[in-house]
Amino acid sequence: MIRGGPERTIGCATPGREVNAGDVVAHISNARLDRSTLIMLEQKSSDARQKLVATQEKRSSDLDYLTSLNAEIEGQLAQLKSQFKSQIEELRARVAESDSLGGAKKALVDRQTRMVERNTASMDMLNPTLKQYSAALHNTDAEKAKFGQKISQLDALEKGIYVGDDLIPIATLVQKRRDIDLDAKRLAIEETELSSQLADQKGLIDAERTRLDKLAAAEVRVSGRGMVLTVEASRGRHVSAGDALASLVDCEQQFVVAIFSYRQGQNLAAGTHVRVDGAPFGSGIITSLLPKTSDKLDERYAVPFPQTERREMYAMVMPDQKNGDGLRTESAEAAGQFSPCAVGKWVTVTRDNGVVVPSMSVAWRQLAAFVTSWESANAEPLHERNRKAGLARLSAKFREAPQNRHTSAKWEDWPARTEAVVSK
Repeated sequence: MIRGGPERTIGCATPGREVNAGDVVAHISNARLDRSTLIMLEQKSSDARQKLVATQEKRSSDLDYLTSLNAEIEGQLAQLKSQFKSQIEELRARVAESDSLGGAKKALVDRQTRMVERNTASMDMLNPTLKQYSAALHNTDAEKAKFGQKISQLDALEKGIYVGDDLIPIATLVQKRRDIDLDAKRLAIEETELSSQLADQKGLIDAERTRLDKLAAAEVRVSGRGMVLTVEASRGRHVSAGDALASLVDCEQQFVVAIFSYRQGQNLAAGTHVRVDGAPFGSGIITSLLPKTSDKLDERYAVPFPQTERREMYAMVMPDQKNGDGLRTESAEAAGQFSPCAVGKWVTVTRDNGVVVPSMSVAWRQLAAFVTSWESANAEPLHERNRKAGLARLSAKFREAPQNRHTSAKWEDWPARTEAVVSK
């Protein structure tokens, strides 16, 4: 049976050919294939490939931008560290200067305070000095605070913490670098997904191309040994999926289906030994009796049960292996060859010691064979027929005397040596 494919052109084997497992029985070609699935898969693969290339370019651009941002940030960090160190040194000097000025103001305040105590100076001279001393102390505290702030900013800068007005530009660059880095990671994930999708699409495309190649040109091989019984599709014929190309039978598993009427059923039973004339095996045993329950053909067998003219039954006859009447004759066994396959051949089945009138289907088939042989005989030339008739008359004269002596004996033992025909 053909599986898949809309329409094909074929070339089959010939009936009667013996084949073994793996032999080619048909070559199939199909010029009109539906490639819409392959085109759709290739379009999807092309889109995925373009997206992958665009994603790779975006990720490469982000990585280049990250490299430039890192260089810019490193340069600005080095500059800020150098600037903070110089500012710290300057603030350290200012703190020392404020301390010295505060000490000088404190000494002046102490001297003027002693003078006021000795009534050599008035409070009007001491009060401005006290205010100047207080201002010097506040100035020293302010310088120390600035000095501590710069030291803290330098420590935070070295730790990657960017806090303060001076660090706003570097903080902006670091935030942008973080955003670009996240985008690059997202693009890397998307690139991995697109790569896997592209690989899957490639696998599907390869499978579809393989399928189309098989549909375009393929060979039908047999799975077991047998003989080609019938060829359903001729060479060059267009067939569709599900059409049968040929029928293959196993001649070693052949059996006989005997057709008879219900009134003859009492003469037959399972296990009855019968003789089969016209088959490779000479005798057989009835294994089962099947009534005809439907007018439809039974397609489970290589040759379906034939349609008969009235209600009839079927007897399944298997070859009798005990008597040596198998599927191989003595001559065939000696030559090492199988006997000719008789599947589909009409044979005569008889039962020992029984007189049964053949069915009408057998009678009509015998009449057709007789008419065919008569027409074949009449097709000979006139002189050939005259020569054969003369030879026949001459032979009859020579055999006339012996036959007259044995005629009575032949007619006397005729009932004992007659076997009735059951069916074909």
